Amino acid sequence: MKLLFDMFPVILFFIAFKISGIFVATAVAIVASIGQILWLRLRGKVIENMQWVSLGIIVVFGGMTLVFHDETFIKWKPTVLYWLFAVALIVGRYLMSRNLIKAMMGKQVQLPERIWDHLNIAWILFFALLGGLNILIAYRFSTETWVNFKLFGSLGLTVAFVIAQALYFTRHVIEDKQ
Repeated sequence: MKLLFDMFPVILFFIAFKISGIFVATAVAIVASIGQILWLRLRGKVIENMQWVSLGIIVVFGGMTLVFHDETFIKWKPTVLYWLFAVALIVGRYLMSRNLIKAMMGKQVQLPERIWDHLNIAWILFFALLGGLNILIAYRFSTETWVNFKLFGSLGLTVAFVIAQALYFTRHVIEDKQ
């Protein structure tokens, strides 16, 4: 359910694009993202930093898309988000000595420290490459192809990456000795 809730603005963006084009879809994504935060707030849920960052980026880049009537800005939004995630993982690990992947998943699974480092590096590379791939598709293909990639391609690659990561780390799980 959380994945579906997190994908809500992207799904609405996709549907609005198919019906009314990129500018209406951008406005819908902004409103859906704001609505998502308001819904969490009204329900008394914790709003994660990643959700605030994503909201800020969609408002800024989506807003510039609408103000300047230029779809280039919205096409950069996923790349900026992915690259910010990669930078956050780098800064967390190498400047603050904190593995953010371990911080997010460490309560669910115990792994040797070197495996947490491998996973952190893998996520950094994944986000960096996904950001680059988004820009490549945005500039080399039609807007419709980019929108399809935004929903299906990036989601499919993320799911495949998570499965590969799970297969990797399950070989290294430290069992509780209780």
